[in-house]
Amino acid sequence: MNAELLALAKTLQLNEPQNETLRFAFALACANSVRHLVERPDALAALDVLQRFVDDHATEPERAAAAESAAHIAQHHRGSTSIDGTAHAFVSATYAVANAVAGKAIEAADYAAYATVYNYGAYALNDPSSFDEVHRSQVNTLRELVAATRPL
Repeated sequence: MNAELLALAKTLQLNEPQNETLRFAFALACANSVRHLVERPDALAALDVLQRFVDDHATEPERAAAAESAAHIAQHHRGSTSIDGTAHAFVSATYAVANAVAGKAIEAADYAAYATVYNYGAYALNDPSSFDEVHRSQVNTLRELVAATRPL
């Protein structure tokens, strides 16, 4: 869990309806950060729908259908049989996509962080500092999106 991100999201009221655009943009950024770990083309297609939604080129019903599809894909991911557990990165990346398309930005960030760290190797999960870089990056990304959408 990224405590600094949670505090920033609370301060910004990220989950409030008036911040939907920011929430989806941040969720998209998190999912895109692990896009290279997503194995399923249909999950990537759902992420592409989210990109079009954020760019105002897809409708809410299209996004909702993509969210339903992505959730099904994530729930039915075959998982990892590798001894080092790195394939769990693919599962976490798929869950990052599913949560992003559903508009669950903090959950998307959490799964993206796990996917990133799992990709180092399962051993990295035992070292909390393995998450430091990705957590900092997520906070910086949200701050940059806020700055871009709320000019002074």
